[in-house]
Amino acid sequence: MAKKDAGSPQPNREELLQMGIRAAKDGNNDGARIFFEQVLSQDKRNERATIWMAKIATDKVERKKWLEKTLEINPDNVQARDALKKMAYVRSATENRTLLMFGMVVGVLIVLALVVVVGIILTRP
Repeated sequence: MAKKDAGSPQPNREELLQMGIRAAKDGNNDGARIFFEQVLSQDKRNERATIWMAKIATDKVERKKWLEKTLEINPDNVQARDALKKMAYVRSATENRTLLMFGMVVGVLIVLALVVVVGIILTRP
C-alpha cells in the first residue's frame, strides 16, 4: 500500500478499494458502492472495482452490466465469465420450466377435451 503524504488526508485508489471490499464483506453495500464509484471515477478500467460492483449489484440487469464491463477490461477474467454463464444457465432453466409447465397444461386440456368428446359420442342415442 502506498504511503500518504503528511498533508494529504485523502485515501489513495487502493485504500478506497480495500475500504469498499471491507464494507461489502460487512454487508454495507451502499457504503461499498460509494468507495467503488470513487475508484472507478479515477480509473474506469479498474477490474477489481467492476467485479465488486457486480457482487453488490441490486438486480440481475446491473450485475450483468458490471460482469460484462469486467470482461471488456479483461476478457480472461474467469470469475466474471463463470458468473455470466451461471446467470444464462439459470435463465435458461427457468424458461425450460415455464415451457414444461405450459406443455403439461396443454396436455391436460387436450385429455379433458377428448374425455368430453368421447362422453358426448357415447351418450348419443
